[in-house]
Amino acid sequence: MEIAGAALLVIDMRNGFVNHHSRHAVHPVSDLVAQWSAAGRPVVFTRYFNYADSPYERFFQWRRLQEPPETDIVPELAEAATRAHAIVDKTGYTLFIAEARELIRRAGWTDLVFCGIATESCVLKSAADAFEHAHAPWIVTDACAGDAGPDVHDAGLLVARRLVGVGRLVAMDHVIGQLTAHSGAPVPE
Repeated sequence: MEIAGAALLVIDMRNGFVNHHSRHAVHPVSDLVAQWSAAGRPVVFTRYFNYADSPYERFFQWRRLQEPPETDIVPELAEAATRAHAIVDKTGYTLFIAEARELIRRAGWTDLVFCGIATESCVLKSAADAFEHAHAPWIVTDACAGDAGPDVHDAGLLVARRLVGVGRLVAMDHVIGQLTAHSGAPVPE
């Protein structure tokens, strides 16, 4: 992982995606954001918004995440989001909408480190698209979750290994170690 050219992408940490299957990811994501920010590295949040007559409504009859409080970033990360390098609003799975592609290009980020919800959909699709746009994707496995349960989270990681490479799935300890090595000093907890 090339920390000097990396950004942390916090995917869809919204109230509407946090449930008994995914709640455990809130604390690790909050810790990772705090340590990444303390190291002076850029953090980008994504916010998924559903809308009337979206494909999710038409094909799944899923009408959630259209208004607050479901669309709000979880309270544990709300303040960090106000200090983020950017917040990218999206209406589909991927981060790679025109605004985000331009943001990444202008910043010159080569490595994109993903955490958040949901592993098997928005995290996976964003990481796969990063790969296809020639960026080095990294998925922090213990700082993401599936809101449909651990089996779905595990399935997302299995597919991610095939799409972006086994070595691109890392634990928080690895990421924090990279931050510490890059800064030359311990990262505050």
